[in-house]
Amino acid sequence: MATSPMPAPTEKIQRTSPDLQTLTTEKMNEASAGLDTKSAIDMARIINQEDAKVANAVKKALPEVAAVIDTVARCLRDGGRLIYVGAGSSGRIAALDASECPPTFSTAPSQVQYIMAGGPKALASASDVNEDSPELGQRDIARRRPTRKDIVIGVSASGRTPYVVGATEYARSRGAKTAAITCNPNSDLSQVADVTICAEVGPEVVSGSTRMKASSAQKMILNMITTAAMTRLGYVYDNLMVNVHMKNAKLVERGIRVLMQLCGIDRETAIRTIKAAGKSIPIAVVMLKAGVDKMDAVRRLQKSDGNVRLAIDDSRLEL
Repeated sequence: MATSPMPAPTEKIQRTSPDLQTLTTEKMNEASAGLDTKSAIDMARIINQEDAKVANAVKKALPEVAAVIDTVARCLRDGGRLIYVGAGSSGRIAALDASECPPTFSTAPSQVQYIMAGGPKALASASDVNEDSPELGQRDIARRRPTRKDIVIGVSASGRTPYVVGATEYARSRGAKTAAITCNPNSDLSQVADVTICAEVGPEVVSGSTRMKASSAQKMILNMITTAAMTRLGYVYDNLMVNVHMKNAKLVERGIRVLMQLCGIDRETAIRTIKAAGKSIPIAVVMLKAGVDKMDAVRRLQKSDGNVRLAIDDSRLEL
């Protein structure tokens, strides 16, 4: 059987590589010119000065961040999922944020998910070839069966990663809400997303190394989205982690301190209440704040969909 000839390397490059110099994240950074000739302290200063620009870039995108927060909270409240899709450094940042939600907010792993080009193994070792295929992105998101209840967020510093664009476009075609997080304006990804969050961090200290400023911006944005959405859902009371999942000694101690701070009680009372609440901080908080027993606290939390503040204020619930 005859086989198709493999394309020559230069032919493949010409077919798949756009002019990256049009992307701000790929341009030369004048501030870091001659970086390889600098002393360690000078290199550190240059990187630090560039990093200082990240928060301001994110600040300019806060209206779009807020819109996505509201959508994520609404989707999760209605039983939907937040699904991140990314590749390379962007995918690893997304995976980190998704992985931190269960221990921080006691969410089920299915509520905040990530899809990484190349699969979980690509978290530890580069599998960059997978990101060139929109078809693979479509295939991987299709396996999660996105619906109208879900929001799919494509994370790509360049905004043109074919894998992420393909996955986001497919999710939108299935009725899912979609958002894009990029560091370049007017990107391909923004064309297939309902909302685009663009943090223009500018050229990197090492040209094209988006694991630096771009990834820092993306981490800040993803942290904002999940933290604020979970807070809107009532998994944070005041500014304390009331839904902490007490799976190890550190988290058990955090839960005890949260209860002591919120309810103004001593350590022994906190420990006793946590035991009575079945080791659930939300139940313990409602028991103490509302002056009810465990059964009533559980019923209130069920009525409030886990929102601790609403569960305490029974006048806002139809019990």
